Amino acid sequence: MGASLDGKRAILTGAASGMGLQTAKRFVEEGARVALFDINEDVVDLAKEVGGTGYVVDVTDGAAVTAAVDTAVGALGGLDCVFNNAGVGWMSLLHETDDETWARVRGVCLDGAFHVLRATIPHVLAAGGGAIVNTGSISGQRPAAGEGPYAAAKAGVHALTATAALEYAPTIRVNAVAPGSIATGMTSPLIAIPKAEEFWTRKVPLGYIGQPTEVADVVVFLCSDAARYITGQTITVDGGMTLHGSGVDGLHDLVMGFARGEPTGL
Repeated sequence: MGASLDGKRAILTGAASGMGLQTAKRFVEEGARVALFDINEDVVDLAKEVGGTGYVVDVTDGAAVTAAVDTAVGALGGLDCVFNNAGVGWMSLLHETDDETWARVRGVCLDGAFHVLRATIPHVLAAGGGAIVNTGSISGQRPAAGEGPYAAAKAGVHALTATAALEYAPTIRVNAVAPGSIATGMTSPLIAIPKAEEFWTRKVPLGYIGQPTEVADVVVFLCSDAARYITGQTITVDGGMTLHGSGVDGLHDLVMGFARGEPTGL
């Protein structure tokens, strides 16, 4: 796509699968040196395959994030780019959401994003500037029933993105991507439900469920000099899904019906 990251040093979280792993591959293809963070221990071997270094990190642990970032930046020799991507999903009605679930979704998606920002920003400032991309979601823009914890956390990520863009301009550009229906490990259980793939696909004007590469290419662009005049934005990557309204409106009913053994007609 022409966007170059030659010589850039990058940290990517949630990088053992899906959008994080694919973005790490794209970063390396574009000339960046990468450190991959994930709670999944496979990240160490996967990072080697990509050509980077892997670190097992729980982003809900602020002290652990800071320590890992400091170690990774020391190995990289500095930090220019961050893809703040770690996240988890969940579907339940608000009155059926227990404290543990609320805390887990918020802890990974929102607290984790904050921990990574807090730990990486000083290093990007020390390097003289760079770019940070957070992973938000269309659910944080147009929530659907059953997405309360996840939607609230992702809306918080969008707010953190705008705040950081204001606080650290002009030295650091901070943007977010808001993916729609992307085929990842997090969405695969939902896509596997009978009729769910059809349900999602017919909501997408471009006619297909996105792949992690769809998001990775946008992240590469946002971290490159080609996006030098873009900051504080949430870029929607959903094939046009939210032109119809909430991207996953009605999915909760489909999932609950499947769980009860009911026909999954559309």
